[in-house]
Amino acid sequence: MSKLNIKKGDNVFVNSGEYRGRTGRVLKVLAEKNRVIVEGLNMIKKHTKPNAKNPQGGIIEEEGPIHISNVNLVDPKSGKATRVGRKKDANNKSIRYAKKSGEEIK
Repeated sequence: MSKLNIKKGDNVFVNSGEYRGRTGRVLKVLAEKNRVIVEGLNMIKKHTKPNAKNPQGGIIEEEGPIHISNVNLVDPKSGKATRVGRKKDANNKSIRYAKKSGEEIK
């Protein structure tokens, strides 16, 4: 399995599918399925039984996963979608950077 370039907390741009052109923050990365959950996008309705957390039960609306190939990282400098590169820093640690601007991604 290859290393994923998108992490929890990153801002991403959806480049294909129903939510094309929208941006959001990554809430969770599902590495084994190559999917990400983006805040406020791909909302699904889930029917739940009553439980301790939700004693009433009912229909809950939550974010569904989007395939990782359908999202690009947002460049911190320009705010546009960019590809991600990796390079070594002075301490020989791998860091991510935006290919468009060369800006380091935190």
